[in-house]
Amino acid sequence: QVQLVESGGGLVQAGGSLRLSCAASGRTFRDNVMGWFRQAPGKERDFLAAIHWSTAVTRYADSVKGRFTISRDNAKNTVYLQMDSLKAEDTAIYYCARSIVLATTALRYDSWGQGTQVTVSS
Repeated sequence: QVQLVESGGGLVQAGGSLRLSCAASGRTFRDNVMGWFRQAPGKERDFLAAIHWSTAVTRYADSVKGRFTISRDNAKNTVYLQMDSLKAEDTAIYYCARSIVLATTALRYDSWGQGTQVTVSS
């Protein structure tokens, strides 16, 4: 079992930046993939980005490519999501999750954090 804890959310003005963190503990494996998703009220949970722990291969949703950057610090067992040029429509709860494949669908992820709220004011 792996435990995931997100942090770094908050209120930011449009055009600003935030960096989210996801600390992993428990049964973490270097062949795992860590992903970031978000869910706005009344909407589905959307894939944003994913990274392989060992190879650092990444995958991004087209909607955030060029604005969001996923990275990891293996020594700290932490994955980050750097979010730049934020827009009001980026307002959502942001979740990190664990998978064994570099997938874009939530069903392929089996462990989830509790989420962190990001609010972008226009």
